[in-house]
Amino acid sequence: MKIILLGYMGSGKTTIGIQLARKLFLNFTDLDDFIEEKEQKSIKEIFKQKGEIYFRKIEHKYLKQFINENESYVLSLGGGTPCYAGNLDLILKDKKSLSFYLRGSIPTLFKRLSENKFKRPLISDLSDDQLTEYLAKHLFERSLFYDKATHKISIDNKEIQEIVTEIRILLH
Repeated sequence: MKIILLGYMGSGKTTIGIQLARKLFLNFTDLDDFIEEKEQKSIKEIFKQKGEIYFRKIEHKYLKQFINENESYVLSLGGGTPCYAGNLDLILKDKKSLSFYLRGSIPTLFKRLSENKFKRPLISDLSDDQLTEYLAKHLFERSLFYDKATHKISIDNKEIQEIVTEIRILLH
């Protein structure tokens, strides 16, 4: 079973992925961690030293490698992963993969991200108004990609275990 979690930053892909993998007795991988391990650099360092275009190229390469080399897993993607380099097509073409879009509203994502802004370089310097605008713009742009996932799960006002259970029900 191949389960791929996608959604915007702060949607809980990693947290939910870890819990889901435990319940299903599957290995969990965060694509960003996989890339950092392969490149021996943090995502932040890769962006700083080589730029976003380089990062998106290697992100595609490692996503393809991971999907092709592993038979069973829960994989969480970076927020932008489905939107670049044909990555979503790669996921959707794999007949053994099921993708889940963890959909959060702007207020939910704002609350989660504003509490941990310092951990996220892309938004750490934004005011609350700027963050709201940033989220609205990105969600609008990315929803075209996210909405193509096999399943869509709302994360608003739900506990982690509720979301994990909802995904498990959809698997049967």
